[in-house]
Amino acid sequence: QVQLVESGGGLVQAGGSLRLSCAGSGRTFSSYHMGWFRQAPGKEREFVAAITWSGGSTYYADSVKGRFTISRDNAKKAVYLQMNSLKPEDTAVYYCADKTGLASSIYYEYNNWGQGTQVTVSS
Repeated sequence: QVQLVESGGGLVQAGGSLRLSCAGSGRTFSSYHMGWFRQAPGKEREFVAAITWSGGSTYYADSVKGRFTISRDNAKKAVYLQMNSLKPEDTAVYYCADKTGLASSIYYEYNNWGQGTQVTVSS
């Protein structure tokens, strides 16, 4: 099983940028599709972005399309989320997760989760 550790969260002003990283461990990191999800207080966990095992395909929630970019480096066993033009409504704990099978935006289809990193966007 791959262990996942997120980093890069913090406090940023609206319009600013952050880059989240998710470091994986284990021999089979490159076999997994990866996803980023987020959860704000009192809200359900929601899909942000996903990338296939090869990096060949990416998927985004409508709310972040054009502002966020997901990427991965299998040699470094890492997946990234570049977040630009941040808005206060992007404030949440951000999680990375992995899955086999098909890439998906459905959180309960992901089996393995990191501990999350807090992103706070001030207005």
